[in-house]
Amino acid sequence: MNLKKYKISKIKGDASFREFFRKNENKKNSIIIYSKKEKKKNLLDYDAINKILDLNKIPVPKLIKHEYNHNFIEVQDLGKKTVLDTIKNKKEKIIIFKKIIKLLIRIQKIQNKKIKNFKNKYYKIPIYSRKILFKEANLFCDWYVPYNISKKKKSYVTRKLKIKINSLLSSLRQKNNTFVHRDFHVSNLMFKNKNLALIDSQDAMIGNKAYDLASLIDDVRLKTSKQTKSKIYNFYLKCNKKEINFFKFKNDFEILSVLRNLKIIGIFTRLAVRDKKTNYLKLIPYTWKLIDLRCNNNNLLKDLKFFLYQNFTKKIRNKYAN
Repeated sequence: MNLKKYKISKIKGDASFREFFRKNENKKNSIIIYSKKEKKKNLLDYDAINKILDLNKIPVPKLIKHEYNHNFIEVQDLGKKTVLDTIKNKKEKIIIFKKIIKLLIRIQKIQNKKIKNFKNKYYKIPIYSRKILFKEANLFCDWYVPYNISKKKKSYVTRKLKIKINSLLSSLRQKNNTFVHRDFHVSNLMFKNKNLALIDSQDAMIGNKAYDLASLIDDVRLKTSKQTKSKIYNFYLKCNKKEINFFKFKNDFEILSVLRNLKIIGIFTRLAVRDKKTNYLKLIPYTWKLIDLRCNNNNLLKDLKFFLYQNFTKKIRNKYAN
């Protein structure tokens, strides 16, 4: 990519293969997203999903131009601060989270599943299938288990965990019929003219209504009290009381939260081992606490918790604590 003709500065990236640059031209900023690896998902699909969100009046970074053959797109700059950067105190947290819940409900009402991308070809949002959920949770087995369990126990623990993960997936009660962002948390939300805007949408699928709420409430990057989590959860239910079976929703919320956080532990370990990005390891102890929280009041998850704590001692779970 020839960036020399632009006045640009590299900005902090994320856990993906993308690189981000802030471009300044005629006193106006924009963002250049560069992605050579997983290019289709990170550039082409990302913009297609953003078009669907924009059609539904969800603020997103709009495409300015694309240089797909040169592995980059240019999009609107929504600023330098995420919602995570702006939350200052407990009282403000609840106010902001209520706004986020209202945005989430609007996102979950999206019916569009197909749109033309900038290559003038149709993109259809894929289904967040049980097979994909299993593959994601299995990242825990692929990456965390080998580095934290003895060779002697590794195959046994992996085999048993896969059985338990499959059993939990069989216990999900809601349909895959909802727009799911898949990384819906405060690090991927920005304030644009006092309104909330959404970034990082390239992984969106059609899945379980509880998934994005679990992603928001049990966010590993932002520690919140049980009381705060309950307030956010109950506010969501209050806003959706005519459309949700509370029992089925709670069941799926807890299962998906645990499976998502197993996946996250696997991803953070992979980032450290494969990509030498060790800064995510410090988040693993809190991720374990979130798993513990959701396992406590769900009989389907108590067996998993017992097995995990039998094989991953407190010392292992707190390995990267500050």
